[in-house]
Amino acid sequence: QLQIVESGGGLVQPGGSLRLSCATSGFTLDDFAVGWFRQAPGKEREILLCITKDGDSTNYADSVTGRFTISRDNAKGTVYLQMNRLKPEDTAVYYCALDYGYYCSDYVWGYDYWGQGTQVTVSS
Repeated sequence: QLQIVESGGGLVQPGGSLRLSCATSGFTLDDFAVGWFRQAPGKEREILLCITKDGDSTNYADSVTGRFTISRDNAKGTVYLQMNRLKPEDTAVYYCALDYGYYCSDYVWGYDYWGQGTQVTVSS
């Protein structure tokens, strides 16, 4: 059974940190690039970062540069998003998604398998 489950979201104060996890099962994670995305209320889903199977990452969102990092543990079938110095504008539902193949797709619609998302709320 193919499954993607995001976790680690919650309520955090501005300036705080969270680490999101994207746990997969039923996949050979080595076959996929993995991206992290977010969608705020009333806004389109945006791609944040992506990581290839070898650990090369691409940052697509200037708003998270220097604050968010992506990593993966293929043996555990899990991809992480470390989020530091969080801001209220980071409030959104965060999703991970798998893109079959080595390279990261630059577009949301290029990803093949999606999790259900985890809510992140940054507020004092």
